[in-house]
Amino acid sequence: MRLGGYTCELVQGSRSHEAYKKSVIRERHRHRYEFNNEYRERLAREGLVTAGVCQGRDLVEIVELEGHPWFVGVQFHPEFTSRPVRPHPLFRDFVAAAMKVTGKGAPQE
Repeated sequence: MRLGGYTCELVQGSRSHEAYKKSVIRERHRHRYEFNNEYRERLAREGLVTAGVCQGRDLVEIVELEGHPWFVGVQFHPEFTSRPVRPHPLFRDFVAAAMKVTGKGAPQE
């Protein structure tokens, strides 16, 4: 079981990197499941981008779907650190992308 904070390296140019505006992050975990690296190359060929990896452990932390307006899946819990007036970067950028797709404009900061 992975509990607590773990460091993650973000891939330059990924949506996650754009949201965080940095290359290394630390996020909280509470789970027993991991991405199966045996399928990593096969999924990459089909458009699943590995956007973040746990430093020193080669564990996939973040995936994104190539060509999608904003598909980001994470192994950690961004809701643990999100606040109403200080939303988590992934939530903030998800809402902004949804507003753009629906034509509602950008959210107010």
